[in-house]
Amino acid sequence: MSTAGILGLGAIAGATIFIGLPIGRMRGLSGSTRALLNAIAMGILLFLVWDVLTAAVEPVESRLGMVTKPAEHPGTSESWWGFLGHAGLLAVGLGVGLLALVYYDRLLPRRRSVGGSSIGPGAAAVEEFAQRASTPSAGRSLAMTIAIGIGLHNFAEGLAIGQSASAGDISLAVLLVIGFALHNATEGFGIVGPMAGDAERPSWGFLALLGLIGGGPTFLGTAVGQAFDSDAVSIAFLALAAGSILYVVIQLVGVAMRTGHKHMLYWGVFLGLVLGFATDFVVTAAGV
Repeated sequence: MSTAGILGLGAIAGATIFIGLPIGRMRGLSGSTRALLNAIAMGILLFLVWDVLTAAVEPVESRLGMVTKPAEHPGTSESWWGFLGHAGLLAVGLGVGLLALVYYDRLLPRRRSVGGSSIGPGAAAVEEFAQRASTPSAGRSLAMTIAIGIGLHNFAEGLAIGQSASAGDISLAVLLVIGFALHNATEGFGIVGPMAGDAERPSWGFLALLGLIGGGPTFLGTAVGQAFDSDAVSIAFLALAAGSILYVVIQLVGVAMRTGHKHMLYWGVFLGLVLGFATDFVVTAAGV
């Protein structure tokens, strides 16, 4: 397959993220419905954390098996240093993805004037997120953070597409595109979920920007994956993605617990997880 064809596959896989983005413009919903939509987005993100960490840990565990059970891996060799290096990369990437956002949040200027008192400059207290969730900027800020985390995840997916295509396994590359396209269709909804409670509708331009940040890296990852094969790069981006998505999930849970409709929170998380695993089962059935 030509370079243009391979890059086209990556673009298709990333473009489906735009399918769920228009939901972010829906308004006139009841409080319970907004809570349910936000919780469904949370469930999808929880599934993505599991999915991303599973993909990141797999090559690390494979290297551990090469060291501890070399007879089960004939024709391959690995040292403890190789395993420890990749395991360390996983830990550092996860830590940076999670903690960098915590400290970034501490640096953001905030306006605090609730009842004449101010909330100190601590790290993202639940009260702060409950306060910011009532303003349009809070939902958009979380949506942007989710898009960045999903973009890191999709870059790693693009690496898999590019690497399989460059190795000549076009059938696998096509199956990967189908599977990742299904996942990305649900990820778009996960991005805009936090904006369901905003009074102001996000503009089409802002939604397009979120789509480019979240889906565009699939195309970039395909280009990089076609050029070279690197487990280390894939592990790094998957770990960063897992950390950043986990950060957002924690904040969304904190906000949801204080906005009421707790039964909708649990129902939404359940439905989001079911939706995530359903798309994963479709991918598995397709042989990916």
